Amino acid sequence: MADYIYWFMLALVLAGLEMSTGTFYMLVLSGAMALGGVAALVGLEQTMQMVVTGVVAVIGALVLRRIKGARPASVGSNSFDIGQPVKVLTWNADGTARVHYRGAEWDAEPESTHTPREGVLYIKAIQGSKLILTQHKS
Repeated sequence: MADYIYWFMLALVLAGLEMSTGTFYMLVLSGAMALGGVAALVGLEQTMQMVVTGVVAVIGALVLRRIKGARPASVGSNSFDIGQPVKVLTWNADGTARVHYRGAEWDAEPESTHTPREGVLYIKAIQGSKLILTQHKS
């Protein structure tokens, strides 16, 4: 098979992998591989194909990093949860808790060892799927 076919197949594989990551870096690499395929299609030597691919990949990654860095930190959907009260169902021996919030049970932990175990607690932060609880409403 011709070189350009390998480049285009690799570009398609990387584009498919991008669907599972969602970071856009694989998409940049996929585009770089596609341009390497175009370089092969127009008859450039293999060394030049790799140089084109490498340069496009580096420039694309730098541009993507600059674009992502220029945006203000996204507030995200978790910010709506901050300050909301939760109902503690049980406290575990390791200091974590199981709480009821938004119709479901969540794992939670107090922000400090001084957080009271009784009364209304509020969400201070969310780390993954774990709620961080505080006694002060934010």
